[in-house]
Amino acid sequence: MKRRTSRPGADPVTGPLRRSLPLLLQTLLVAALALPAGIAVAPAFLGPGTSGPAAQPAPPWHQVPGTLAARDGAAAGPAPDGIGPLTAGAPVPQPGPLAAQLNETLKTDGAGNFTGVVQDALTGEVLFDRSGGEARVPASNMKLLTAAAALRTLGPERRFSTRAVAGAAPGSVVLTGGGDVLLGAGESVPGAVLGRAGLASLAQSTVRALQDDGVSVPVTVLLDDSLFTGPALNPAWSPEDVAAGEVAPLFPLALNSARFDPATTTGPRPQDAAMNAAEAFSAQLAAAAGAAGLTVAPGVARVPAGTHDGGTRVLAEVQSATVGQQVDLMLRTSDNYLTEVIGRMAALAAGQPGSNDGAVAAVLQQLKDLKIPAATLRAADVSGLALANQVSARQLSEVVRAMTSGADTRLRAGLAGFPVAGLTGTLEDRYVGDAATAGGAGLVRAKTGTLNTVIALSGYVVDADGRLLVFSFIGNGLTPGAGNRTALDRTASVLAGCGCR
Repeated sequence: MKRRTSRPGADPVTGPLRRSLPLLLQTLLVAALALPAGIAVAPAFLGPGTSGPAAQPAPPWHQVPGTLAARDGAAAGPAPDGIGPLTAGAPVPQPGPLAAQLNETLKTDGAGNFTGVVQDALTGEVLFDRSGGEARVPASNMKLLTAAAALRTLGPERRFSTRAVAGAAPGSVVLTGGGDVLLGAGESVPGAVLGRAGLASLAQSTVRALQDDGVSVPVTVLLDDSLFTGPALNPAWSPEDVAAGEVAPLFPLALNSARFDPATTTGPRPQDAAMNAAEAFSAQLAAAAGAAGLTVAPGVARVPAGTHDGGTRVLAEVQSATVGQQVDLMLRTSDNYLTEVIGRMAALAAGQPGSNDGAVAAVLQQLKDLKIPAATLRAADVSGLALANQVSARQLSEVVRAMTSGADTRLRAGLAGFPVAGLTGTLEDRYVGDAATAGGAGLVRAKTGTLNTVIALSGYVVDADGRLLVFSFIGNGLTPGAGNRTALDRTASVLAGCGCR
């Protein structure tokens, strides 16, 4: 039976939501999306330490707004206030009352069981622990570990370059992959993530460079995709998942995250994404060259592995979106291909081979550097598609805590990519139509994870008292197709509405 790690969702920045949302949910979106913005002015989500009163009214983002935001072009009054910096004085939920509520919702529908951890983000105090140290299959929650490793090793502002290099033979151009698998076939789109670097723009700049060099012979195109090493397909992945397009052979350059069409995010992927991109570049080069009086020889040859054709001079290059932007996209859509490539780029930045083993080693090293105990962790890949992965809820919650409240502020760049309940990414179609989960809509931000018998949800939420909580819940051995996803959504909604005192 086919296993899916997630359903790709809409990009809340570059794409429209795929259905109309209730007015209240639209208003909650304003507040929910304001939370990461507060990070820049409030490290660790906190303002100056202040002592709050014993009982506080519910903060604005937990109240029904008096004025609703505009929807579908309709006029509206002023938008509600965004979430300001949190304070250390907000009361912490008491473990006993919190556990009493969570134990009512964190129940399996059929076989299997859930583990879970809830922590106070500021202090790290464990407020709920149900076998939280037990190693489990995490599904796509594995991507949180990869996101943290990439942001630490590469940095959120790093970009990847795709270059056209002058080859040793006159008129030869070597398309060289540098890790950007979000290339577009057309011209570069500076404000985009997918398609920020365009092959048409690269081809046009290459032709200008060839003209400057006085090239008159037919231009030949070569492909250098040697940046990555080791098997292009992880043997831990199911052939069924590969055939279904959950992942594909990995290369350091690809169009549309190895998709035939940027608008189609499901179904089979190209099995040679690098050659697919090289052929698209060759076509764009031929079009640009024709206008300049040059010709391009048909076909693309791959530079043999372990060889170099002698070319070193860069004719032209295009640069990807930043690593921070790519991590956002990775977490929001749960794209396995993009995750695995980012893992290999993190490995190279850490001095490891650009392979699956190198990516795994880089991720584990970053957990060690973050002081997150990882002795029980087992990683077969870095996207979570492999069933051989073993991660505990406590390890995942600690990674989320490092992102929200840790000392390394580079990790903050990953927070905006967490899907928002009922609104964006892989949570877009959840937390709606069910009264027990509606309280979390627009408030819960969490990474999803789904395999046939595995469901996971790890993220962060500000509770009704204004306290930032991080959490991770993992279900293993579950009955496929049962209502366990709703159980996790209800549990996270409890945290959103919790006073728990």
